Amino acid sequence: MDPIHRGSEEFGHDSKDFADEAGRRRPSRDPLTPDFGQQTPQQVRMVTLVAGDLTLTVNPVDGSEVEPCPPGERPAAPVRRAPAERTARARAAAPPVPPGPPVLQLPLLRREEERERLTRLLARGRSVRLTGPAGSGRTALLDAVAADCADFAPDGVIRLSGHKRTATDLLYALFDAVHDAPQYRPDRAVLLETLRSTGAVVVLDDLELGGAALDELLDATPECAFLFSATPEIAAPGADSALEEVFLTGLDRATSLDLLRRVVERQLTEEEANWAGDLWFESEGLPLRFVQAGALLRQRDRLRTDAGAYDEYGYLENRPADAPPAPAAAEESDVPLPSLGEGAAPAALLASRLSDAARETLRFAVALGGEVPHQAHLPALVGDTHADAALGELAGCGLLSPSGSRYRLAAGVPAQLTAAGYEDGAADRARTAAQHYAWWTGHPSVTPERAAAEADAIIAALGRLVPGEGAGGTSAAVLLARSAAPAFAAGLHWGAWERALRIGQEAGRLAGEVAEEAYFHHELGVLALCTGHPDRARAELETAISMRGALADKSGAVAGRRALALVEDRAGGGATGGDGAFAASPPLGVPAVVPVSMTSAFADTAVVPRQEPMTVRVPSPAAGGGKGAARGGPLALIGGARRNLVAAGAGVLLAGVLGTVVTLGLTSSSDPQGGAGTSTEQEVPDDDSIYDSDVEVGEPADGPSTSEAPSGSASSSASVTPSATGSGSAPAGGVSPSATSSAPDTPSSPGSPSSPRATESSEKPPASPSPDRSATAPSDSSSPDPGDSGTGSPSPSQTESGDDGSDPVSAPSGAGSPSGA
Repeated sequence: MDPIHRGSEEFGHDSKDFADEAGRRRPSRDPLTPDFGQQTPQQVRMVTLVAGDLTLTVNPVDGSEVEPCPPGERPAAPVRRAPAERTARARAAAPPVPPGPPVLQLPLLRREEERERLTRLLARGRSVRLTGPAGSGRTALLDAVAADCADFAPDGVIRLSGHKRTATDLLYALFDAVHDAPQYRPDRAVLLETLRSTGAVVVLDDLELGGAALDELLDATPECAFLFSATPEIAAPGADSALEEVFLTGLDRATSLDLLRRVVERQLTEEEANWAGDLWFESEGLPLRFVQAGALLRQRDRLRTDAGAYDEYGYLENRPADAPPAPAAAEESDVPLPSLGEGAAPAALLASRLSDAARETLRFAVALGGEVPHQAHLPALVGDTHADAALGELAGCGLLSPSGSRYRLAAGVPAQLTAAGYEDGAADRARTAAQHYAWWTGHPSVTPERAAAEADAIIAALGRLVPGEGAGGTSAAVLLARSAAPAFAAGLHWGAWERALRIGQEAGRLAGEVAEEAYFHHELGVLALCTGHPDRARAELETAISMRGALADKSGAVAGRRALALVEDRAGGGATGGDGAFAASPPLGVPAVVPVSMTSAFADTAVVPRQEPMTVRVPSPAAGGGKGAARGGPLALIGGARRNLVAAGAGVLLAGVLGTVVTLGLTSSSDPQGGAGTSTEQEVPDDDSIYDSDVEVGEPADGPSTSEAPSGSASSSASVTPSATGSGSAPAGGVSPSATSSAPDTPSSPGSPSSPRATESSEKPPASPSPDRSATAPSDSSSPDPGDSGTGSPSPSQTESGDDGSDPVSAPSGAGSPSGA
C-alpha cells in the first residue's frame, strides 16, 4: 500500500482522494512562471436570436455572426399576452421603491378638469398630446388617467418612456409589451403588420419626437390611442395629424399653499405663508417647486428640534466619550427661513443637509448627465454599504423624478448642482462608473434584460469618457462598450446597442486600439445587415475586414467575410470585377487579338529577313471613350458588334495575305538573279506615337501615312542585300532595286511611319501577282534605275509589290524621306 495515498496500489487511479488531488494542480512558486495546468475557461455569454429571416449569434469575442434562418427554425407567430401577464410586466417595469422611510404620496390637486377631458378623448379613440413645462406635474396626471383607462382597449394600458427613444425603439417596445416573442425581433414589415391589429391605450411620458417621426408612430398603430407627455420645446406634430392638444399650466395660489401644507404635514405660520406666496409668484405655481420648498421646511423643523427633549433615559448625558457631540439647545439653533432665491433653486441647500452618501450619489448623477444609477449599484460606486438608502433621501426631497424603470434628477436640479460645484471630478467618477459597469455587464450572472434596463446610465458614462478629458478615459470607454454592447444586443435593446457601438468605435480610434475599433466596425455592419441597410453594412464590414487583415486576426476576418458574403448574396450578387474594357467579352468563335510588338535585337545596319506571319493590331478603346487613347499595354478583348465585324474582316484579310505570301515565296525562290523577294511582313513599331489624335476608335493600327513619297536610294556605294528566300548575295556591282542603300552617317529612325503601300496591303486583298513582275526587275548596274532620280519617284518593284524590301531596323534612306515599315 502506498504510504502517502491510502487505497489501491494500481497506479493510484482507484483512489478517490488521489484523483481529487491530481485534479488540483499545485500553484507555481514563482508568480512570473506560467501555470501550465488546467485553466478555468473564460465564460462568454453567447446568445442566439432571430432577427427577421436571419439568425444572429451574439459573439463577444470575435464578433457576432449572422446567417439565414432555416425554415424549420423560424419562430411561430407572436402570441398576445394575457391581462395578468401584462399587469405583472407593468409592475416590474415601474421604478423601484427606495429603501428607508416610505416616501409621502401626494394627491392630485386641482387637475379634475384636465383629467376628465383626457379620459373622454381616449375613450373615443383619439390621441392626445399633453404639453406642459417641466415640473408642472405631467407624470402624476398621466398616472391618474392611466388608472381611469384600464378597461378601454382589448390590450389594456401600456406605459412607455420616450426618454432618448426613437420612433423605431418605441414601436419595438410596444410590440414587446403586447406580444410574447422571446429571442425574436421581427423585421419592419412583420412589425407593422402586427401593430396594425394592436389595440391599446399607450401612455408615453417624456416624449422627444415631433414632426414626421411622430406621424410615423401614429400611422403605424391605427388601432391605438396615445397619450403623449411633452414639454413646449419638443417639435409639434404635422399639420395633417389628428392629434388633440391639451396644455397644462401651474397651480393657483391657494392650491400651491395647500400642497405645501400637505408636504410639511402641518399648518403654515404667517411668515411661512408669506414666503410661500412670494415663491408662488416667482415659480408660476409649478408643483415641483412647492414639493422642494416643503422639503426645505421639514429640514428646518428638524434642525430647530431640541434633541434632548425626547431623551427620557438620559442617554445624551451618559454617552460614550467617542460619541458625536450633543446637538445644541433649541434656543441656540434658530434657523431662519430660506431666501427667495434659495426657494426658487433649492437643490444646493437641500443637498447640503443630506448624508454624505446622498451627496456622493448626486455627484455621480451629475457626472452621468442626470442619470441616477440603480440603488443596487450605489454601495459599490459610493463605497458605503448603506448607500442604497440615499435614494430614499433624494426622492423625499423632490430631487428625483421617475423615468421609465429608473430615476433621474428632477428638472433644473443638474444645472443647480453644477453651479454649486458638484461637477468637480466628474471625469474620475465617470471612469469609476465605467469600470464598475464593465465588470457588471460582462458577468455571466447578469441577464441581458437587467443590462438593458441600465442602458441609460451606461450610455451616459460612455458619453462622458469619449472626449478623453481624463487619463485612461478612452480605454475605460472601450472596455465598457465592448462588455455592454453584446448585452444590449442580446436584450433586444438595439437602440442602445447602436449608440454603444458608435461611441466605442470613436473611443477605440482615439485610444489607438485598432483591434477593438475593428470589432466595433464589424458589429455595426452586422447591425446594419439585420436592420435592412446593405450599403452601410458593406462599408462597415469591408473596413473591419481590412483592419483585421492588417492585424492578422484570422478568426475575426473570417467572421467578417462570412457576413459580407451574406450582404452580397442578399443584394443580388457580388460586384462586377475588372475594368470597363473587360466588361464585354467577344462572342463564341471570335478569338481574342493579341497585339505583338518586338524590339530589334540586331545592329541598325543589319537587314534580316523574317518569315513570320503578319499580325494585325486592333486598338483598344480609350478609357474615357474619346480619341487618342494609348493602344499598347495590356491585353484587351474586342467588345461590341462593330469590333466583331472588324475582327472578322481582319481574319479574312489575314487568310488572303497568307495566300499571297505562299505564292510570292514560290516565285521568289526561282529568281535566277538572286534578287530580294517581296517581304510580306508588316511590322508595327513599339512606339505609340503613331496613334495621333486624328485616329478614330476602331480604325486599323497601320493607317495611312502622312508622307506619300517612298524612300529612294541616293548613295554611290551599293550594299549587298540578301534575298527574302535566304539565297546568297547579289552579283558584284549589281544593286537590287528593292534594296535600300546604307548611309553610315545618318541616324536610324525606328519609329518612322509605314509606307502607303504597306497600309494598302493590310486594308484590301492585293491582286494575284504575275511572274512577269519579278522578272522585270533590273539586275544590271548600268541600266537606269528610276529610284535614283532626283524626283524621288518609286521604283517599279516598290510600286508593284507594295514593299521596298527594307526591314524596320535597317538604316534610313539617303534621301531623308521616311523609310518603309
